[in-house]
Amino acid sequence: AALKFEAAVAGGIPVIQGLRDGAAANRIDRVYGILNGTCNFILSTMESDGLDFAQVLADAQAKGFAEADPSFDIDGIDAAHKLSILASLSFGSIIDFGGVEARGVRKILAADIAQAKTLGYRIRLIGLAEIDGDNGSANIFQRVEPCLVPLSHPLAHVTGATNAVVAEGNFSGRLLFQGAGAGDKPTASAVVADLVDIARKETGPAFSMPAAELERLPRAASAHRISKTYLRMLVADRVGVLAEITAAMRDAGLSIESLIQTEASDDGSALIAMVTHAGPEQAINDTISALANSDSLLGEPMVMHILGA
Repeated sequence: AALKFEAAVAGGIPVIQGLRDGAAANRIDRVYGILNGTCNFILSTMESDGLDFAQVLADAQAKGFAEADPSFDIDGIDAAHKLSILASLSFGSIIDFGGVEARGVRKILAADIAQAKTLGYRIRLIGLAEIDGDNGSANIFQRVEPCLVPLSHPLAHVTGATNAVVAEGNFSGRLLFQGAGAGDKPTASAVVADLVDIARKETGPAFSMPAAELERLPRAASAHRISKTYLRMLVADRVGVLAEITAAMRDAGLSIESLIQTEASDDGSALIAMVTHAGPEQAINDTISALANSDSLLGEPMVMHILGA
């Protein structure tokens, strides 16, 4: 029996063959990208049209980019499945879907899109897997989450129902695979390509090596990871709120790189959006915990890491 699954990861993009064969001379330590066409259509349409999430989701469903029950896509589950396959191909590891931290795009506001743009970023749902540690104690980190992507990065310019995968090889440098990630024709293209390979008897191992030789890598912790972070809070518009937030950040060892505060709305709330200086994720967790019982916050804060920062 022959196992082929090119269409399982990035629609019509031949990324599996590219990683398995084209990048075979490289050690790939990091693979990431936009792995769900539905979410990318929603986020880029929110960006271009200034619409809220619910409006754009309905449009995506009408155009056939989203299912009647879209939770598999918009909660990051579909992208997490794809990421676990890409990680296995890249690192020679056993697929570990359960080890993927997954968070979707349901809670992103039009205001987040606007503030990200003002700060020089675009929001994309990013799946990222990388090796954490050296060869003697290598762990695997896997996460799907909305991220702020700098405008200088090629993923910031991927729009519509498009997928893009970046692999970083030790000899090749950055490799970018981009193309249609959703729809019947791109998917059919990948399926037919697999059938042609099978007809030619070009089957070989489905992964980069025989399945029995794939290594089980331990899961990497995330608290120590260093990044800049976007933090958005809806707060009561009153004296002392910003001081309360910055005090919690100070106690957690976190500092602010840039901050935007909107004028109060009719309901007496204001939106605070900030980007932190690079710091450990634990500092963000400690800040959120310190503010958890504050009556100054109206709803749950939105946290998005900045890609590459």
